[in-house]
Amino acid sequence: MRLRALRAEDAEHHLRWRNDPEVVRLAAAGDPLFGPVTAEAIAIAFEGKLRLVPREAAVFTVEDLESGRVIGMADYRDLDPYAGVATLGITIGEREFWGRGHGSEAVRLMVDHLFGAYGLHRLELDTWSGNERAVRAFSRLGFREEGRLRAAVLVAGERYDRVLFGMLREEWVKPA
Repeated sequence: MRLRALRAEDAEHHLRWRNDPEVVRLAAAGDPLFGPVTAEAIAIAFEGKLRLVPREAAVFTVEDLESGRVIGMADYRDLDPYAGVATLGITIGEREFWGRGHGSEAVRLMVDHLFGAYGLHRLELDTWSGNERAVRAFSRLGFREEGRLRAAVLVAGERYDRVLFGMLREEWVKPA
């Protein structure tokens, strides 16, 4: 696995993932603003993503080195250098790579980067209670469940909790 800077040619993958109902369901927890998009909308979004200031936010492409394929995206946002806090996100868009640890490895790389390079104090992320694979992965990585927003997510007509996770710098297990 590796994370690399987002490139314009990655837009085609994002377009495919944003139009895959199962990817959207898991990644966006039913957020109607995350649903299907056009190639033009992705092109406009990519213009902004390619100009993000790394001190504030960044989007990375997740590549599987073994196959050489682009399989997902990872990002950080809301980086507050004064408080030492940032929010992470991860989406593995290629279904055949689901359940194989790629998302966990991408999050681990982001955590190592943000605690190591930026010296942050706290990282946070969230998912919805119906995304059980993400809940288990975040817990295994050392994130602690810090709270739930009850029935805050609507997916296919059903209510789920938004599950909030955090990790402090002193809880981070540095890579060997």
